[in-house]
Amino acid sequence: MDIFGIIIAVAAAIFIIALLAANVVIVPQASAFIVERLGAYQATWETGLHFKIPLIEKVANKVTLKERVSDFPPQPVITEDNVTMQIDTVIYFQVTDPKLFTYGVVHPMAAIENLTATTLRNIIGDLELDQTLTSRDIINTKMRTILDEATDPWGIKINRVELKNIIPPREIQDAMERQMKAERERREAILRAEGEKKSAILIAEGEKESTILRAEAKQQAQIKEAEGEAEALLTVQTALANSIKLLNEAAPSDPVVRLKALEAFAAAANGQATKIIIPSEIQGLAGLAGSVKEVFKD
Repeated sequence: MDIFGIIIAVAAAIFIIALLAANVVIVPQASAFIVERLGAYQATWETGLHFKIPLIEKVANKVTLKERVSDFPPQPVITEDNVTMQIDTVIYFQVTDPKLFTYGVVHPMAAIENLTATTLRNIIGDLELDQTLTSRDIINTKMRTILDEATDPWGIKINRVELKNIIPPREIQDAMERQMKAERERREAILRAEGEKKSAILIAEGEKESTILRAEAKQQAQIKEAEGEAEALLTVQTALANSIKLLNEAAPSDPVVRLKALEAFAAAANGQATKIIIPSEIQGLAGLAGSVKEVFKD
């Protein structure tokens, strides 16, 4: 009996230790446990060591407080101009109240997905195709505001909403590609025309500058030539004036003047002229020259 009693005591002690160990609960970081007592909400356990009453209390739900990401499949939506397209969304959310998250709604993720789909259809239904393609930021902001307000009673905070893909129908995509191609060709034609225009302007400006420079060079040459002729003429006139002045100062006699005239006539006769008109005075000078010759002989 003593050995049997010892075995029973040891088994009881092991059972009690195992029972106590099974009811010691450690809540990890960024988590919260919902505890129920006899089926009713009792408490929300946060990070740390906790002990629940055996057979009376139980952990009804383990909730993570980390931010979650849910990628919902594409949803068919219709724009205001009756274009059906597929849009898939990505939701970033976080549980802020574990109690409301546990008891506020059945299947919270399914509820968020359906709410996202209906909200997206309502927003896109007020926009045309072009507005939908160019207004992602506006759509994201509207959806985040609406979803955050709707999920607040569920203890959920919507941090961010993103439209991942917007897929219009195939014929719309083909039309958009043709439009983009036409736009690129138009820009290419404009750039080519602007380049040709600038090239023509540069060529014209070059020809203009070349013509101006040639005209200026010709003008400068004519000016230099005229200045040279004027300077030569001035030199000749100065020399002539000086010779006349010297001649007047020397006061030559009439025979000397006639002799100089005869010398000038002789020089003219040796030139290229075919006809020479001899003044009457020169004829008298010829006789004078003969007399002078005779004088020198004597």
